[in-house]
Amino acid sequence: MDQGSGAGPHRARGCLGAPSCGARAPGAPWARFSAWLECVCVVTFDLELGQALELVYPSDFQLTDKEKSSICYLSFPDSHSGCLGDTQFCFRIRQCGGQRRPWHTDDRHCDSGAPVSLQREPAHYFGYVYFRQVKDSSVKRGYFQKSLVLVSRLPFVRLFQALLSLVAPEYFDKLAPCLEAVCNEIDQWPAPVPGQTLNLPVMGVVLQVHIPSSADKPESGPPKQCSHKNLLPAPVVLTSVHELDLFRCFRPVLAHVQLLWELMLLGEPLLVLAPSPAVSSEMVLALTSCLQPLKFCCDYRPYFTVHDSEFKEFTTRTQAPPSVVLGVTNPFFIKTLQHWPHVLRIGEPKMPGDLPKQIKLKKPSRLKTLDTKPGLYTAYTTYLHRDKALLRRLLKGLQRKRPSDVQTAVLRQHLLELTQSFIIPLEHYMASLMPLQKSITPWKTPPQIHPFRQDDFLRSLERSGPQLTCLLKGDWLGLYRRFFKSPHFDGWYRQRHKEMAQKLEALHLEAICEANLEIWMQDKSEVEVVDLVLKLRERLVRAQGHQLPVKEATLKRARLYIETVVGSLPKDLQVVLCPP
Repeated sequence: MDQGSGAGPHRARGCLGAPSCGARAPGAPWARFSAWLECVCVVTFDLELGQALELVYPSDFQLTDKEKSSICYLSFPDSHSGCLGDTQFCFRIRQCGGQRRPWHTDDRHCDSGAPVSLQREPAHYFGYVYFRQVKDSSVKRGYFQKSLVLVSRLPFVRLFQALLSLVAPEYFDKLAPCLEAVCNEIDQWPAPVPGQTLNLPVMGVVLQVHIPSSADKPESGPPKQCSHKNLLPAPVVLTSVHELDLFRCFRPVLAHVQLLWELMLLGEPLLVLAPSPAVSSEMVLALTSCLQPLKFCCDYRPYFTVHDSEFKEFTTRTQAPPSVVLGVTNPFFIKTLQHWPHVLRIGEPKMPGDLPKQIKLKKPSRLKTLDTKPGLYTAYTTYLHRDKALLRRLLKGLQRKRPSDVQTAVLRQHLLELTQSFIIPLEHYMASLMPLQKSITPWKTPPQIHPFRQDDFLRSLERSGPQLTCLLKGDWLGLYRRFFKSPHFDGWYRQRHKEMAQKLEALHLEAICEANLEIWMQDKSEVEVVDLVLKLRERLVRAQGHQLPVKEATLKRARLYIETVVGSLPKDLQVVLCPP
């Protein structure tokens, strides 16, 4: 296995060691690997260089110098963590410069069926880290320090942590040959198509996972797994590829879950200072998952250090703090980010059992450099009243020794219902902006979607507001007004507007295919007929690329229409439109 190649712009991977251009075709070497991972990195500690990138696999995958530096620094806990033994965590970095790898059709198909919160990251990489630090007298420094890092665009934290738990210990013992064999096994995996339950063999174990689909009902729980009868060995079933143990993550802040939900909803800047990268990354990921099924549209960094290339951007005082959730372990950030409005300081995790002491709300002015005590430092006042029944229910679960996964289900259901109660009125109002289907006629441009008027929406809340589905009282109007200024409203609105525009285009295509083409063509010039052919072809391409919600029967009629129209044109035009 070759060492990671030098800096340069990104290029898609081709055969091992060979330069490549463009995306991998579905049958090309490493195409299946690409559906899951970008690359695998090994980071080691060099006495002269510090953290160093030992290898990148496949060896032709290009990382810029900035990305290499970020991966090296973020793959090791900083000196304040003191992590001995094995630890797992994750980070998220911005892709730097260069040509982005174009996705092939399979990638787009996988994304089109996935929930918006679980689609591939177009401009960021996730790094899933397994770090080992153990005493080793054969090493000058006295310690063996190495990290195995899976780099992916998929937010499948549970899956990749399970994969690392199998691969990393073996790799640290046997090194390169083991890693090469694992990558070849991943290159045989089926694509992560939403809605499917897959068996993924690796190192003599079969991981069975369900890839979430936008058609899944979030409250229905994990789907039934496939039969295990014909599988030897019996598979290790992962109940989720992405969901963390939310109850364990939120144990010290259960009393403030609703406040934190509001901060996430409104895209407020939040610094999370934790004792280790593992606690930091889990807390940040838990916070950003609070809004599901709403997509988290702000930036977030599960683990961040002073060496990160965006350190200056996030810590500048010349402008307002950015909308980002930042997970750190270095107390230096308390001093550097004192101007941030919200800081969550978490102490060492307690052993399972009784509910740990809940951190207290504290005024930001009480922040002290370095020796800051655990607490949620904020002057924020919630718009909604706290749901005391939730905390009572969770406490009762602890007293009855209810399993953590059941407690997590209770907490996740509460957050899901809260988010849905907030979003449903927006969805209903947005649906009312769609033109009536009877106004869509075949030979005219489709009507425009009506504009979103905030005042009209707020007036509609009196008869169709969140009070219909949620018992919580409070200033819902004020929360919506603040939400309109957040990146999440912008992201939600753009996504819904795009879906509605695609639906309009699909309905227009259906109207054309159901119309009498021969009558329309009677008084049309060749230019108008050719224009129709070109427009129909463009929509066919978009529909076949899963960008338009069109039935297969409509596509067949559209192809037939094109053939009919082209056949009616003079031979010279037919040759131009359908070259041999």
